Amino acid sequence: MPDLSDDELLAELGVEVEQKKARTYTPREERIIAGFEDIVRFVDEHGRAPQHGEDRDIFERLYAVRLDRLRELDDAAELLAGIDKHGLLTGVQPDSPISTADIDDDDLLAELGIEPTGEDDIRVLRHVPTAEERRAAEEVANREKCGDFEKCKPLFAQIERELESGSRSTRPFVKDAGFLKADITQGQFFILGGQIAYVAEVGETIKAPNGELDARLRVIYSNGTESNILRRSLQRALYKDEAGRRISEIEAGPLFAAESEDGDLESGTIYVLRSKTNHPMVAEHRELVHKIGVTGGSVETRISGAEKSATYMLAGVEVVATYKLFNINRVQLEGLIHKVFAGAALDLTIQDRFGNPVKPREWFLVPLEAINEAVERIRDGSITNFRYDPQQARLVSA
Repeated sequence: MPDLSDDELLAELGVEVEQKKARTYTPREERIIAGFEDIVRFVDEHGRAPQHGEDRDIFERLYAVRLDRLRELDDAAELLAGIDKHGLLTGVQPDSPISTADIDDDDLLAELGIEPTGEDDIRVLRHVPTAEERRAAEEVANREKCGDFEKCKPLFAQIERELESGSRSTRPFVKDAGFLKADITQGQFFILGGQIAYVAEVGETIKAPNGELDARLRVIYSNGTESNILRRSLQRALYKDEAGRRISEIEAGPLFAAESEDGDLESGTIYVLRSKTNHPMVAEHRELVHKIGVTGGSVETRISGAEKSATYMLAGVEVVATYKLFNINRVQLEGLIHKVFAGAALDLTIQDRFGNPVKPREWFLVPLEAINEAVERIRDGSITNFRYDPQQARLVSA
């Protein structure tokens, strides 16, 4: 006998199966249910109903007002009975509820950051932030007192001293500068909301709803608070904060300082040149074609006689940028720079003074901004994690 489903078996026995009709909801009912689900989720997470008060989180205050309004609706208890597992609509009222009749709706919505609709039905809240927006804001905003801040306090004092002395520096967070979530690691320091933020712990890697890998961080702030947020949330907060900064690691020496300190040994200079050749290809892309090299002597001496050298395309050159090197192996550094920009190496053949075909070396089709960023990443030690993408014309994670 073939396997029968439950419905088929009941049919064989002559038992009529009653099909339950799925209930449909009006748009108003769907909005009420969705709003109440947020409140239930809050109670699940915090173990209590949302409460009023200026000291409460903005979303808790929103949920508290919404719950008061739902309690005033005649049909809400019946509509939400199936999901009101905490008895929020039928149980005890809050200890100090506020009268929603005395609230100016536009003022309340403005305070909560919600755009008023101009419609008269105040029972339905519109333009409420999406669940993703609320989660992101809650992850960033929910900070609590750090219980072991005394252990971390000396770290923040040390960071401040190192910033004042110049042994550490700060870099602004720029969204298109190639900074990825994976670059946020344990032990790093940032500036967020005017506070120094210390990544004290990095949790296990998890998969975010969008499929990307993420991790939860324990971040301690210089004002004695801490938060448990996702990497992507910290990254997003730093992007949105115009004053957000990444604090560099301690530099071994003034690699690109304007002046050397006592005891530093000058190793040479990185130079960036542009050619004055009339070659059609170079003339068309003159602002992008650069020669990047390193010399232990004078740049002026190095480029003297450029008009007679195939290395300089048998033409004069313009020095557009230089960076001094101290206490570093310039040969290895030059190789590293050329490796980073290898994908943009200029493939050009010219004839030397004797009519022989030659390919000028160390020329790259890359904007000066990308070269400057590479220099900065050499400064903070992150250059080994990047390569230049010619299609995007910028550095990307390697």
